[in-house]
Amino acid sequence: MAKNSLDYSPLLSKQGDETDYGYVRKISPFVVSVTKWTLRTLIFIIFVSWAAFIFLSPSERVYELFTEWLIFSRGTSFGITGSILMSHSAPVLAIAFLAIAHLIVSGEDQLPEKKSSKYPRFRLWTFPLLINGPFGVVSATEFIGIVIFVAYVIWAFSAYAMQALADMSDQLSFRAQSLHMLNVMGLRLGAIGLACLAFLFLPISRGSVLLRFIDIPFEHATKYHVWLGHLTMVLFTLHGLFYAIMWLMEGQLIQELVEWKDIGVANLAGVISLVAGLLMWVTSLPGVRKWNFELFFYTHQLYIVFIVFMAFHIGDFIFAMAAGPIFIFVLDRFLRFCQSRRTVNVISSRCLPCGTVEMVLSKPQNLRYNALSFIFLQVRELSWLQWHPFSVSSSPLDGNNHIAVLIKVLGKWTGRLRERITDVDAPDDLSVKPNTVVTASVEGPYGHEVPYHLLYENLILVAGGIGLSPFLAILSDILHRVREGKPCRPRNVLIVWAVKNSNELPLLSTVDMETICPRFSDKVNINIHIFVTRESDPPLEEGYAFKPIKSSLCPFPMPSDYGMSGLVGTGNNVWSGLYVISSTLGFVILFALLNIYYINPFGVYKWWYKGLLFVVCMIASVVIFGGIVVGFWHIWEKQSSLKDNSNNIKVDKIEQNGSAASKDPSPDNLAKLTDVRYGSRPDFKEIFELMSEKWGHADVGVIVCGPLTLQASVAQEIRSHSLTRQTYHPIFHFHSHSFDL
Repeated sequence: MAKNSLDYSPLLSKQGDETDYGYVRKISPFVVSVTKWTLRTLIFIIFVSWAAFIFLSPSERVYELFTEWLIFSRGTSFGITGSILMSHSAPVLAIAFLAIAHLIVSGEDQLPEKKSSKYPRFRLWTFPLLINGPFGVVSATEFIGIVIFVAYVIWAFSAYAMQALADMSDQLSFRAQSLHMLNVMGLRLGAIGLACLAFLFLPISRGSVLLRFIDIPFEHATKYHVWLGHLTMVLFTLHGLFYAIMWLMEGQLIQELVEWKDIGVANLAGVISLVAGLLMWVTSLPGVRKWNFELFFYTHQLYIVFIVFMAFHIGDFIFAMAAGPIFIFVLDRFLRFCQSRRTVNVISSRCLPCGTVEMVLSKPQNLRYNALSFIFLQVRELSWLQWHPFSVSSSPLDGNNHIAVLIKVLGKWTGRLRERITDVDAPDDLSVKPNTVVTASVEGPYGHEVPYHLLYENLILVAGGIGLSPFLAILSDILHRVREGKPCRPRNVLIVWAVKNSNELPLLSTVDMETICPRFSDKVNINIHIFVTRESDPPLEEGYAFKPIKSSLCPFPMPSDYGMSGLVGTGNNVWSGLYVISSTLGFVILFALLNIYYINPFGVYKWWYKGLLFVVCMIASVVIFGGIVVGFWHIWEKQSSLKDNSNNIKVDKIEQNGSAASKDPSPDNLAKLTDVRYGSRPDFKEIFELMSEKWGHADVGVIVCGPLTLQASVAQEIRSHSLTRQTYHPIFHFHSHSFDL
């Protein structure tokens, strides 16, 4: 990379603006590199120490040391709860603080410097190791994580079982021994489940600084939440089942189930928490979720009951073991709540010939995103409760004040949205309903911290149906960067698109590549292979696939708050960091005041009540202390919008990507790049072999957006190729971009 590329200008900066808030200026690159290395090293040490402590906790030696630590700190103002917070939750929050510092030092949207080596490198996190198993497509890195969690559960269960057997007297009857084992192992299964719960809430914190630091977007992290959810609920179910069997053997099942102790665990609270967890678990199973997504979505809001009654069940000091990750989730949830309250202006909307709806939403200039981002959209005229995720179909370089999404009609909600926007009864004349109003709210955008599509010189983009949407954004992004001379590595791009019917082909025409970057073929090689699977012959109308889209633009009234809110975890790093730090310090202050002026002086002893106070402190610290920062953040956002003169929103440069298309795409140029095959499916073995010979010894990024079967087919071929590749062939790196709640 050229020497002058180390100026640390933002990757996704505003066009022509060298004062973007993401700039890291007048700081030596050496100082920045050393600082980042130091922060990463500290994070690694803290995380390894914390994970090792949790992993080794079942051992007698670590348990004895931890018990001595609790006895030593028992007399402090914070008591045992404070000690457990320090050992189990403080490391997570410390990592979050260091991650914030790392993101601020790194600046916004840095494109990593290209390594000097010209040879491709094998990467564990992009190599699909397991494909057709119960976990879907699993990379080698993810497999290592699965093994570690399974090993921990087996090791912990075995260690606790051996300790229980060692403590058992031979003089006890078989029945007494059975009751003893059920009691001890039921307790220990709950402890193991609580350790897994400590990780459960991290993947679903959409704008979490931890996910941003390790560059795992929410769409990928959701599957980790699913895996951990299954494991955690199995452990908690066994925990409850062991105690139920023990109480049944003692003849006290009903009495124990409804008991609510002041000192010790409150059984009834545990039953309520477990029932809420089971309802969430059962309705999240793939069959139920596909049958009735709304049932899954609404039932999952029982997480509030699950967490609150768990705090009642185990009290404050045991709950403190998992409090850190839960606190990070509360931080993210409150920020999402604040962002989603704002009404977003729908600049325009139109219905394409295939029935897909394109919506263009306004946004402030300082709200960044990349071409692989996605948003959650709510339309209040359809439902006040439903939020649906959609991939962004526009590049951040298409314009400063807007963001576009493509919405395919796949269910009741999307069908009603299309009916709301345009008259579906007149497909040849998609006229605007004169009184149509759409009140939209948005959460996000979320996505990779670093747009990984810019990290490869060679790209293969594999899409199924509407999965083309993010790739349109990638195409636009690459062409803008090539035209403007911005950092951009891709020089060879192959799009493989599988569609059911030819009426979906006009989606490709929403990006006018020649208008964005004239003579782009001289600078970047783009090829498009389309497979129409359910039609054996092309339509009779010649050129149907690439003719200009005939659909009306549907403008909407301008509300007072025209742009989506910038109050999002993936937004400004400084404000986001202040929010996390102030909320955490606020929690420490409230917890200290609670203990010093209420719990200790008045001798509050009830476990369930102290658990309630603990949860109230967590929520109050976020709402009060974090809310103050959010308020100032909102004021800063409004002032920035005024400075950017965003109120005159003129759909800036929307024409470039066809969103408000005043210019028609160039059908002839697009047809030259495109090969359409009817009645066949992509042969990925043939495609990868052809690209291997054409591109040679290089890294090739393969991004798949489509159904699980498509992902599995691509992953299977990449794994096969990696295991049998010749030394002069490229290494294919698997990435998926499919969102599945």
